[in-house]
Amino acid sequence: MADGTTGQGVSIGVPIGAGIVCALVGFTSSFAVVLAGLRAAGADAGQAASGLLAVSVAMGAATVLLSWRFRMPITSAWSTPGAALLVTTGAVGGGWAAAVGAFVCCGVLLVVTGLWPSLAALVARIPTPVAQAMLAGVLLPLCVEPLRGLVADPVAVAPVLVVWLVLLKVRPRWAVPAAFAAALVVIVVAIVRDGSGPALGDLVPTLTFTAPSLTVSALTGVAIPLYLVTMAAQNIPGVAVMAGYDYRVPWRPALTVTGVGSIVAAVFGGHAINLAAISAALAAAPEADPDHRRRWVAGFTAGVTYLVLGLGSAGLVAVIVAAPDGVVQAVAGVALVGAFAGACAGAMGDADGRIPAAATFVVAASGVSVVGIGSAFWALVVGVVMWTLGVGRVRAQA
Repeated sequence: MADGTTGQGVSIGVPIGAGIVCALVGFTSSFAVVLAGLRAAGADAGQAASGLLAVSVAMGAATVLLSWRFRMPITSAWSTPGAALLVTTGAVGGGWAAAVGAFVCCGVLLVVTGLWPSLAALVARIPTPVAQAMLAGVLLPLCVEPLRGLVADPVAVAPVLVVWLVLLKVRPRWAVPAAFAAALVVIVVAIVRDGSGPALGDLVPTLTFTAPSLTVSALTGVAIPLYLVTMAAQNIPGVAVMAGYDYRVPWRPALTVTGVGSIVAAVFGGHAINLAAISAALAAAPEADPDHRRRWVAGFTAGVTYLVLGLGSAGLVAVIVAAPDGVVQAVAGVALVGAFAGACAGAMGDADGRIPAAATFVVAASGVSVVGIGSAFWALVVGVVMWTLGVGRVRAQA
């Protein structure tokens, strides 16, 4: 229309604004977790910056393509639980190249899932309490980092936590982005105080290719758990969130696009992309546009914004490298508290599954590695076996 409004009198700027907010919240709320995961898996600062740029571009492109093609606000995101898993798993046997190989394998599994729905059905058969307990165990080590940082350097970490708590009360959606903003202030003060800022060349976004290699420990300890946690904690809930707003996500194209995006991003250091879950509501809810048919504009805009934000990946890494110890970990920790709470609730909600879920949680949180395979894999094995055997099941009293 000539006045720039929809047929219902709503400005086209409303869904555009919703898309920008969706991307800003999604990016600033969890990029610190992604960087922590890539560094823990063996990436140096340049490779981590490349990985962040790669997944930003991949999820931006996937969001633009899916939203435009299907006229739905289908938003993609990087696998935040997957990045947390990388932190828990630590260095991969075979080095960074093996980690990249595991990322490629995860992307291949996502594509196969899109083309072969029976695989998705098999993943969905993993008992929910077990899957959620594994996720909670993976997230716990990161969630306690803000406390460790507060004890080690209260002057640097306390402002981050105070801002997060205040915004959590008054504007929950912006609590983590505000904590990130507070962290930036702390980092800038530290850089000015020490007189050691990033060089101009460090701010230029660059993709760094890594030839993937594959080891058994990387496949079982990283690729498979990364695939499972991405499916169970992101893709399957993401479809459910969209269904709640009366959108039927086309499963095969969505998984194929995000899987191919994951493979392409992997060789540049990106771990995985998937359907957005929590942040999906920001583009799909009525607040994005009262007209159900026009909310795809919010999704499209979110994708474009992700592409733009990716250009700042190198600068973010350069700033974070200069951060005082504990500050970035604090941001990553508070970003995952909500996910941890949700995973705990899902794990312990079923009385019959509490014992298998508790065992799964303990094994996953332990961080132990057996024969080169990380704790997340063993946690899933323990939980599924105990669930199958009916261990701890509550029986009706005669």
